[in-house]
Amino acid sequence: MKRSVYALLGFVGFSFAHHGVASLGAVGLEGPGAPLETSSSATLPQGRWLLYTKLDHVRWKRYSFEDFSDQKSRHDFWMFGVGYGLKPWLSVYLFAPYYTKREVKSEDGSTYTYRVSGFADLQLMAVLGLKYDRGLRLVPERESLEDLMDWHFTLYGGVSLPTADANKRDRRRDPQGEFAPDMALGFGKPTITFGFTATKQMVNLPALTFLLDTSYLKFFEHTYNTGDKFKFGDEFRLNTALAYRLYTDQGRGIRLDLLSEVNYLYIQKDRENGQKVEDSGGQIIYGVLGSRLYYKNLSLGLGVKVPLWKDLNQESQQQGAEGKERYRLIATLSLLF
Repeated sequence: MKRSVYALLGFVGFSFAHHGVASLGAVGLEGPGAPLETSSSATLPQGRWLLYTKLDHVRWKRYSFEDFSDQKSRHDFWMFGVGYGLKPWLSVYLFAPYYTKREVKSEDGSTYTYRVSGFADLQLMAVLGLKYDRGLRLVPERESLEDLMDWHFTLYGGVSLPTADANKRDRRRDPQGEFAPDMALGFGKPTITFGFTATKQMVNLPALTFLLDTSYLKFFEHTYNTGDKFKFGDEFRLNTALAYRLYTDQGRGIRLDLLSEVNYLYIQKDRENGQKVEDSGGQIIYGVLGSRLYYKNLSLGLGVKVPLWKDLNQESQQQGAEGKERYRLIATLSLLF
């Protein structure tokens, strides 16, 4: 049976704070499930296209302006993407992120909002699909429902291109502009991502799918037009998820999944002018609850992501950093054609 029969996309997009990493996947009405933040191990059918949109809406915890004169308030990370199945076992993607970042600043007893909006660095990604069936092999063009219950894996890698403005700065309080790399739209240099996924649909309980995803995101030092040098801390992720197929109507092409995830994130300290930034980086464990609705070749995912545990470096100084969110609202919409 052709894989394209089941390849109704449940694409798992980018999760962002001021950093970003891609996670990829696809699913069908009878195949394995795909969560929101953890990658699945499915590739796009050969010759098929994907259109994809994701919103990661972040609300940050706020504190007294006596403690933080400048405070991140709300970020909206949009992701627009297109993918193509070159082979049954090889998919490629192009992403165009769009950021809106808001920071509330105090000045002479009053406050004002500094807002940055625009397209971020373009990102390219490739995914190699593998499966285990009496040995490790490339994903074939045709798989039966029984074949879809085998262990499936992917190796993926990507690079971002420094196409966005890395030097956006607030000039209200300083005509030269305040140096704040985390409020810029780009990183100034390419970034490199590589990762691995594993997916298993349970034979004794086909409605349940287990997923594992691990990845590493590498940043490079950039010299800004102020003369300052800055390097964001590299990121390591280890995600696990369960997707449960709650409802399926084959005749109408409808499927509804319930999703549960645990995401671990380790961030190295940033470096500014060659020195480690002590109030940056740390470890966070997130929990995600959500659902995914499929209708024919459309997929809609909704979920909430919250920090369950964190161990940040100089945590009391890290307002607006990963782990200090009130919540993240995640929404995805994808179309396969």
